[in-house]
Amino acid sequence: MNVRFIVPVAMVAAIFTFQAAQAEPREIRRADLLKENISLPGKEVVQVRVDFDPGAFAGNHRHPGEEVAYVLQGTLEYKLEGRDAVTLNAGETLFIPDGVAHSARNVGDGKASELATYIVTNNAKLVEPVK
Repeated sequence: MNVRFIVPVAMVAAIFTFQAAQAEPREIRRADLLKENISLPGKEVVQVRVDFDPGAFAGNHRHPGEEVAYVLQGTLEYKLEGRDAVTLNAGETLFIPDGVAHSARNVGDGKASELATYIVTNNAKLVEPVK
């Protein structure tokens, strides 16, 4: 094979690889782990694992109670209403007060995961989107 053939083929392959990477979905997956009543009347604890593909974004939302987010792997950026953005790496935590609108984005190179623990009103809708 000669160079005139190899270079164009390599360029076409690179373009298709780049386009395929851009077309991959940036999903967020939630796995419910625990839901139990606690000693406070009308309250329950809910624990959820949230997995973010690279670049995935959980838009503005709020919860009917407090959340503690613990980053299991990767790097996540959180934006809480009225505060500057904060970036957390694996092993770091964030407290999100009752009803505060917030978003989260995977800003790292690979997948990211968090363990979200909520103390919320019994049987309330856990996630409320905010415009």
